Amino acid sequence: MKHNTSQDRSPSKFILLVLALSIPFWILGAIAPDTTKILPIKLPISALMTFCPFLAAAILVYSKQKLEGVRGLLKLTFDYKKIKYKKWYLPIVLLMPFMALISYWYVSLTSVMILEPQLSSSSIVAFFLMFFIGAIGEELGWSGYLIEPLQNQHGALKASIVLGFFWAIWHIIPFTQAHQTPTWIVSQCIGTVFLRIIMVWIFNNTGKSVLGMVLFHTMINISPYLIPNYGTHYDPFIFSVLLLVMVVVIVIFWDSKTLVYGRL
Repeated sequence: MKHNTSQDRSPSKFILLVLALSIPFWILGAIAPDTTKILPIKLPISALMTFCPFLAAAILVYSKQKLEGVRGLLKLTFDYKKIKYKKWYLPIVLLMPFMALISYWYVSLTSVMILEPQLSSSSIVAFFLMFFIGAIGEELGWSGYLIEPLQNQHGALKASIVLGFFWAIWHIIPFTQAHQTPTWIVSQCIGTVFLRIIMVWIFNNTGKSVLGMVLFHTMINISPYLIPNYGTHYDPFIFSVLLLVMVVVIVIFWDSKTLVYGRL
C-alpha cells in the first residue's frame, strides 16, 4: 500500500474541501435558531464546522490509504511521546491563561468593570472537554494533515502565516453569526494569524505533536472564559498586541525556515 507522505498532499485540495464541508454549517447558522441567545457563551451553531478540517483530512487520506490511513490520522490525537522535552508543556498549557490574566488586568485598570463571580469548577471542566473535542476536529486537519506540505513549500514562518490567514478567514462567518462587531472581528482575525505562528513554533519544537496543538488550541478557547461572566470582558485587540509581542520574540530568536532553535 502506498504510504501517504506530506509530499502527496495538496494544500489547495484540502482548503477547498474544508470550505465545501463548512458551507452547510454556515447556512445552518443563518437559518437555525440563534444559539448565542440560548447558550451562556456566544457560540453560533455554525461553530460545529470545527470538525470539517478532520473530515477533509480523513477523506483525502482515505482516498490514498483507505481505513488504515484514517486510523493513523486519529492516532495522532494522543501522540504525547513526540514531546520529548516536557518543558514545552508550559507554553502549551499556561501561555494563553497567562495572557488572559494580563488582558483582564489591563481592562480592569482602563475601564469601569463590575466583577462577577468566576466560573464554577464544574463549568470549567465542561468547557475544557467541549473545547478539547472541538480542537481535535480542527487540529487533526490543520496540524495533522495540512501544515507539513505547507512547510515543505514555504518554510515554517510563511506556512504558519498562510495557514493563519485562512484560519482567520474561515472563522469570519461564525464570528458574524455570533453578533460580533466589525472591529472585534478584525482584531480577532489578526490575533488568529499570530496564534498560528505561535502554534507552528510549538508544533515544530515538540516533535510535531498534534496532541500539543490540540491542548494549546483548547487553552486558546477556554482562556477567555476564565475571565468573569463567561469572558464578557475579553478584548481581542489586547490579546492581539500580546500575541504580537510573542511572535516578535519568536522571529528574532528562532530560524524562520523551521522555527526551531537547536538549544531548546
